[in-house]
Amino acid sequence: MLKDITLGQYFPGKTIVHRLDPRTKLVLMVAYFTALFMAKGLLAYALMLVVLITFLSLARIKPKTAISGLRRIMVILLISVIFNVFLIRGETVLFEYRRIMITREGVFTAIFMAARLMMLLISAFMLTYTTSPIALTDGIERILSPLKRIKLPIHELAMMMSLALRMIPTIIEETDKIMSAQKARGADFESGGLIKRAKAFLPLIIPLFVSAFRRSEELAIAMESRCYHGGKGRTRMKVLKTAARDYIALLCGAAIIAAVILLGRVNIWQI
Repeated sequence: MLKDITLGQYFPGKTIVHRLDPRTKLVLMVAYFTALFMAKGLLAYALMLVVLITFLSLARIKPKTAISGLRRIMVILLISVIFNVFLIRGETVLFEYRRIMITREGVFTAIFMAARLMMLLISAFMLTYTTSPIALTDGIERILSPLKRIKLPIHELAMMMSLALRMIPTIIEETDKIMSAQKARGADFESGGLIKRAKAFLPLIIPLFVSAFRRSEELAIAMESRCYHGGKGRTRMKVLKTAARDYIALLCGAAIIAAVILLGRVNIWQI
């Protein structure tokens, strides 16, 4: 049930996206997020979709694998669409009954909002899919390294962010095990209405929290037993180095932002 959630999972590969420097991928992800929030029309969103499909193809990620991570958030997407459709007012009224009004602007906003959320999640999934937790930690630390001058614990922050991402599939796997154990004892998580199903998940919370705290304590003990004392004086087995492909990718990211700004001026179904 929960195995479709792919955020935080890493799958080794030798594609060009896998071989990109983690700093480059982090910058590209920020650039993609920025371009998505700057997109204001159909052409801009079409460009962002083409870019996402291109990177998925280069990373050899199947569309089914990318979309499978969205199945568990369809309720959130549906709620977002409904709120935008019924709450956003516009000039072109498509349907009106008493106080209920649906406008063309509301429909377009709902569609674009759902598309934006899906592309954001798929791009975040692709980052963790193609970047190992260690490389991701090193990339975050190197990008934030200028903040060390103001005495911020950059290494510890990067380590916490990486561990949080890595714990997502672990917690999902633990939840699946607890659910399987409770199903074997007669628990029912799939029948009934939404409220009944929500109540059925309550017995999962305590054992899940206990398991998460136990794993955190074991991880802390393991790090201390290996004399981990933060990033001071630490060396790396693999030193991050940028290559020509990284600079080309960064130029592509800058070009995408520029193209989105230009396409935003084209008045085709803007929001």
